[in-house]
Amino acid sequence: MKGKVYIVGAGPGDPELLTLKALRVLGLADVVLHDDLVPPAILERVSPAASIFNVGKRCGRKFTSQAEINSLLVTYAAAGLTVVRLQGGDPLVFGRAGEEIRVLREAGADFEVIPGVTAATTAAAAVGLSLTERHVASKVILMTGHHCAGRIEKASRENRIAPVDGAKLTAPASGSNANQNSTFVVYMPSDFAAVAAELRDTGLNATTPCLIVSAASTSEEQTYFTTLAELPDAPSLPSPKVLIVGEAVGIKPDARDLSAEPKHASFQSLADTR
Repeated sequence: MKGKVYIVGAGPGDPELLTLKALRVLGLADVVLHDDLVPPAILERVSPAASIFNVGKRCGRKFTSQAEINSLLVTYAAAGLTVVRLQGGDPLVFGRAGEEIRVLREAGADFEVIPGVTAATTAAAAVGLSLTERHVASKVILMTGHHCAGRIEKASRENRIAPVDGAKLTAPASGSNANQNSTFVVYMPSDFAAVAAELRDTGLNATTPCLIVSAASTSEEQTYFTTLAELPDAPSLPSPKVLIVGEAVGIKPDARDLSAEPKHASFQSLADTR
């Protein structure tokens, strides 16, 4: 094939968080197939000569099936075009990049993956939070909490938050639960009560701090601090959003060496209780 497919991470929404390589490729594209959550501010960086198609899939409504997207990628590449498959965040984190890569390989199409800034680090940056805060977080666990209507609601814990399993994780020598040393990042949490219950099942206690970040890095960004016990009562902030859970969330701002405390009143009240 004469064409080439670029599977590109669009980042969390702020155009300035695009990588230089992603920006260059957007300017070279003949065709762009983008996710629904890629904002207009990023699409404005696409070459004016390019054809742009929204192939996003969101809960409750689908514009284009994954099979159709796969077929379009191969067809456009076979026609000798430069194709950009533009996905929000990083395409290799809870995206469909793996399926698309396999299809392109089978078709003999030339392709390249350009990673993007993922939601986990962007959400943490919004409040100056270190996901691996020394002494309290030795590991980060990424998982998805997104379940569309009509899908099986009673999926096993192994399927819903894999590979998290408190019984299989090795506890520290002190005997405390190993998950207390973890920071959990839940992408697309749609049911806070279910997520809270599953995390409690892994051994986290009710007072574990939680942070919800909506539309991270954009002008619509919102944050909300709470605890695992009160998470089911948290407001349903607009998507896209992520949930961060762990002791690292409860570290006071001054302990993070910030020049100024975040302007979120609920943060200080939570920190003072610890």
